[in-house]
Amino acid sequence: MLVIIGFLAVAIVFAFIEVPSLVKRKLRKELWAFYILLTAGILLNIAEGLHWKLPNPLSIIVAVYKPISNIIFRLLK
Repeated sequence: MLVIIGFLAVAIVFAFIEVPSLVKRKLRKELWAFYILLTAGILLNIAEGLHWKLPNPLSIIVAVYKPISNIIFRLLK
């Protein structure tokens, strides 16, 4: 529980620092991007802090490119 509170506190501090300048300059798209990325980051940090098993993004990249590399290696032999 302390992990969740800590990450949320940090997120709130970042929001209080960044959001006023984005609103003042009327940067709506950047504000949406900031909120989306901040939320994604906080959710991933909380999941990691609670020791949940998270998928590795590299596994997806390997799954996509491994068949292509096998085809290329077979063609080069």
